[in-house]
Amino acid sequence: MDHITSHNWKLLLLAGALVGLLAWPTSSEAQTVTGQATAAQATVGVLGLGMTTVLSDTGTLSDTTDARDASLLTATVPSVLTGEVLHATTIGYPDEVDSEASLGNLALTVGSNGISADSVMARALAVLNSASAGMSDISGLSINGMPVFLTGDPNQTIDLIGGRVVINEQQTDPSGTITVNALHVIVDGVADVVVASAKAGIF
Repeated sequence: MDHITSHNWKLLLLAGALVGLLAWPTSSEAQTVTGQATAAQATVGVLGLGMTTVLSDTGTLSDTTDARDASLLTATVPSVLTGEVLHATTIGYPDEVDSEASLGNLALTVGSNGISADSVMARALAVLNSASAGMSDISGLSINGMPVFLTGDPNQTIDLIGGRVVINEQQTDPSGTITVNALHVIVDGVADVVVASAKAGIF
């Protein structure tokens, strides 16, 4: 049996340490990704007892090599929402997550409120070691027959009969994951509807 000298032991230990360092995650490698997009989600009912309907939902990303999409030509939530060309996509990269959701010809009725739009879209972007970002793009928005001026600011809120609508709703959690809801309509005790939702996070 060959004799292992003290010098050889040191070389073996150094080699082991180098292998360990190579296996250790670097700053350019994501450990956790969060990505999801949904064209529409409507919860109708009172005090948490309502029924929830989800349209064109990608589900959540599994890792940095995952990509998901969901599309529908037309969709309806009876007595609440109709839309066309619904699309949602989320894509994971080693250092980035991109999510987007959209639909066209929105017609929404919540309580005594009518909301319509030619197109509604939300985007969310997360880049490793950088701040997340999001945006919404809405055209032809009308609430109860009146055209709406869009400021472009996050969380623009307009009062409704018995509730409110939040335009370009943006929420960022402590991990840096951002959720962008192009339209979030709440009528208390009646319904909670999100149109075009995109989520992205990587860390």
